[in-house]
Amino acid sequence: MAAGGFCLCSLVRLLCSLFIPGLFLSGALCLCLVVVLWGIRLWLHQRKNQLASTGKDGKRQLVVAFFHPYCNAGGGGERVLWCAIRALQKKYKDAIYVVYTGDKDVTGEQIVESAFRRFNIKLTHPVKFVFLEKRYLVEASLYPHFTLLGQSLGSVLLGWEALMKCVPDVYIDSMGYAFTLPLFKYLGSCRVGCYVHYPTISTDMLSVVRSQNARFNNAAFITRNPLLSKLKLVYYYMFAFVYGLVGSRSDVIMVNSSWTLKHILSLWRAGACTSVVYPPCDVQTFLDIPLHEEKSTTEYFIVSLGQFRPEKDHPLQIRAFAKFLEKTALGQQSLPKLILIGGCRNQQDEQRVNRLKKLCEELGVDKKVEFKVNIPFEELKKYLADAIIGLHTMWNEHFGIGIVECMAAGTIILAHNSGGPKLDIVVPYEGHITGFLAENEDDYSETIAQILSLSSEKRLEIRQNARQSVNRFADQEFEVAFLLSVEQLFK
Repeated sequence: MAAGGFCLCSLVRLLCSLFIPGLFLSGALCLCLVVVLWGIRLWLHQRKNQLASTGKDGKRQLVVAFFHPYCNAGGGGERVLWCAIRALQKKYKDAIYVVYTGDKDVTGEQIVESAFRRFNIKLTHPVKFVFLEKRYLVEASLYPHFTLLGQSLGSVLLGWEALMKCVPDVYIDSMGYAFTLPLFKYLGSCRVGCYVHYPTISTDMLSVVRSQNARFNNAAFITRNPLLSKLKLVYYYMFAFVYGLVGSRSDVIMVNSSWTLKHILSLWRAGACTSVVYPPCDVQTFLDIPLHEEKSTTEYFIVSLGQFRPEKDHPLQIRAFAKFLEKTALGQQSLPKLILIGGCRNQQDEQRVNRLKKLCEELGVDKKVEFKVNIPFEELKKYLADAIIGLHTMWNEHFGIGIVECMAAGTIILAHNSGGPKLDIVVPYEGHITGFLAENEDDYSETIAQILSLSSEKRLEIRQNARQSVNRFADQEFEVAFLLSVEQLFK
């Protein structure tokens, strides 16, 4: 006992003797880190002043930078980017506008031309592009495990590369990389804002893991193991806490829907600087498509509009369509055709399209399903003009620009009964129905049959209601709300 007590006392004395030196060492390291970070901040500030340009009035030009590593992807997020830049160029004409992008395989001129071709958006002034070499650091494929953490830390390194190449006065993250916000605010001395399309983590994701449900971001082998589920839940809670800290550093926070607002307020707790700014939808271009009674035809078109990403759940569309074809009593000549329209950002998306094609072959519907990848805007308009149904299947879609475009073009929308479609878009207009919602394969297949069984007069009435309801999502409405939100970044 004496020997045991002696050993214990010796251990306590040893720990006490190490505590004070360890405390001083930790303090010294923290002080060194603060000095280094402050030195970097001063160096970046000096560099920004040295590289500053002067405008025609002799004053220093403001540099406004958007962080959008996939600015040439062609999705709804990219439309927000170009509309935001166009709106700012109209109001702050003397500023210099910069886009940080990882699209090294194209030139800046090609990117601007692509924005015009895909979105019908023409900028009033030139844009400078800062091409980033390390975009692979934010690719999900690089992190088979702990993907959220890996991509977030990768975005910090990518943000550091961006900061080293150009130090702006105003920094706006327009793609959801919240971990870059403190970097530009505290080291770059920037006024920072962000437009949140979809929270990196949400309370819904926490509930999915807690209830052990399998989703595209919650593998089946984890849901089957209670211990792994609990460990993932702890990891998610810790990540959500840090995500809230970095996100709340933003001076201006814009969210794209009521659903996103709810989650960002819960996680970031920065209600004073948070507002809903609905994304810009090219409503007028689609409203210009004549709306008339359906022509008698032997072929119907169902159109799906959305990037080929896993969360869009294209397999659900294909399976529901196959189930509809299997159950329908229509004659063979009257069976509809499904047209999947979307953009591919990278090789992973292209591989996903190939897997979807194989799924069509397995279900025996490959002759009735067509894929249209990265098509021009005019071709997109033609497909929407000819379609009867617009299909959308993403669970908890944050907003759904494609849904609005389908409704404006005159298709009858069938979207998932969750998120933005449920709360903001496919809602009654002056008490009248504007579209349909569904949740699973059976719901979708049955609702497709229900829509096609309606009289052409009833479908026309629904299409008219939908068209009248989408004016609140027009480009002009976005410009007013966006400029009002970011105004304090330019004071």
